[in-house]
Amino acid sequence: MSAATPLDPAVAARLKRDRDGLVPAIAQQYDTGEVLMLGWMDDEALHRTLTTGRCTYWSRSRQEYWVKGDTSGHAQYVKSVALDCDGDTLLVKVDQVGAACHTGDRTCFDAAPLPLG
Repeated sequence: MSAATPLDPAVAARLKRDRDGLVPAIAQQYDTGEVLMLGWMDDEALHRTLTTGRCTYWSRSRQEYWVKGDTSGHAQYVKSVALDCDGDTLLVKVDQVGAACHTGDRTCFDAAPLPLG
């Protein structure tokens, strides 16, 4: 991960990162509200997302940046980015092309709901 980033200092000051410098980023389809996936961003990934209009995430398993869709073709085009009231979660509204999940499903939340009660 990048130590120095050109992320706007006012934005960076609002972020509450975990011990690894990451913030969860929820991707949501901008026009339907469908929740697509959860990824992780550090300051550099957020900067790239804001400036390129494509979602860039930090892969915790591979320890590298990845742009959603660069290898799969299933891109996320950013419509808006919001920070929650605590500063510890990002909501990225996107126009999802194809599947959001690495399994090929439209959303990572397609599994059967967990039983209540």
